[in-house]
Amino acid sequence: MPAPHPARPGEREDKRSLLQRLVEFIKPGPDSTDELIETLAEAQDKALIDAESRVMLEGVLRLSDQTAGDVMVAAPRMDLLDIDAPYDTLLGQVITTAHSRFPVYQGERENVIGILLAKDLLKLQRSPTLNVRTLLRPPVFIPESKGLNDLLREFRATRNHLAIVVDEFGRTAGLVTIEDVLEEIVGEIEDEFDIDTDEGDIFALADHTWRVAGGTPLAQFNASFGVQLGVDPDSDLEVEFDTLGGLIAHELGHVPSRGERFRMGTLDFVVLHTKGGAVRWFKVARAPQDAG
Repeated sequence: MPAPHPARPGEREDKRSLLQRLVEFIKPGPDSTDELIETLAEAQDKALIDAESRVMLEGVLRLSDQTAGDVMVAAPRMDLLDIDAPYDTLLGQVITTAHSRFPVYQGERENVIGILLAKDLLKLQRSPTLNVRTLLRPPVFIPESKGLNDLLREFRATRNHLAIVVDEFGRTAGLVTIEDVLEEIVGEIEDEFDIDTDEGDIFALADHTWRVAGGTPLAQFNASFGVQLGVDPDSDLEVEFDTLGGLIAHELGHVPSRGERFRMGTLDFVVLHTKGGAVRWFKVARAPQDAG
């Protein structure tokens, strides 16, 4: 029985896969990665692939040329836990930094002895007799030169999400997570706090502090907190800087690093996350009033 509504020749569905269409388009093949990336741009122009597919394909191509050392969080900016710290101190660090996994050291920061999952730390609340050491998972050490292709394959095979990067002398150089690798392919992966809102990316936290994006418009930040940061009374402009992060970098004379603390006016700031030479997230609290 013939189809009730046969497609006209010009309307037939193109069942070729994306790869097949790309192969047909790029023949004869390019001679280098750069040429292939240029070809992907042409493919997008000809509507063979969309913009998101192009970005991901370019990320996959560039991944083969990158190493763990290229994307790692450098050792001085690593958030680590001291195995000998009291439980309340450990819990405070976990809440403040909001990571799900932490390298744990004993004695010196160089001496990483394991990885602690934040959720495992909660077990101590119900079983105070447990030792933090019993909750640690074995750390994975990799050289700076390890290719991201191989690292991603290893992460998938072992189900690890974090590795400690060591330099040629065996010293801790930094750490790299599976998120760092995937972001090289798909772009930045936003967490549950990374939401564009009309409120300027300001989120109230349970401990009566706020998580604030570095890109928050300064005028919005001032209005939300009832402050006048960056306002020059001798200027006709309402504020001198567009964003909170821009003002803070100017006032400090440098882009603050993760964990750095400082006070501006009546507010205390802690840097929670940096990326690409800019602060992504601050933790903001009202500064305690001085006793009169």
